[in-house]
Amino acid sequence: MSEQPFTHLDSAGEARMVDVTAKTPTVREATAAGFVRCAPAVIDALSSGTAPKGDVLAVARIAGIQAAKRTPDLLPLAHVIGVHGASVDLEVVDDGVRIEATVRTADRTGVEMEAMTAVAVAALAVVDMVKGMDKTVQIENVRLLAKSGGRSGDWHRPASAH
Repeated sequence: MSEQPFTHLDSAGEARMVDVTAKTPTVREATAAGFVRCAPAVIDALSSGTAPKGDVLAVARIAGIQAAKRTPDLLPLAHVIGVHGASVDLEVVDDGVRIEATVRTADRTGVEMEAMTAVAVAALAVVDMVKGMDKTVQIENVRLLAKSGGRSGDWHRPASAH
């Protein structure tokens, strides 16, 4: 396998933003997932809607969508792109909260970082809202599940690696 040059480094080894000006905009989509592990008392409060800080899942959903749109503000080499669609789904399960985010665009570069940022910030919002109930709450396994569009085409994480 031949080595590919690092696209975010110039000939002097300095960081740079990749120039995507000449690329044609295409429809692109990425889905990411993550998990927030919580104590049983938190699961009970989330399930019954009695968390002291209010509707944890609604706040986390909005935080994730907002984060997808603000990714270039957080990641210095990420491109400013049009986030044309973003969904963040949260599900309370026996030992925590599953989070999945899908982000779509019709632009020159992909939305993988936007999807993972949405998941990470949604998870942080859950932690922020339940940390008073559970000091051991933790974020786990933020990862890309799939992406489509662009020059590299479609990719799906193997089921064994979910």
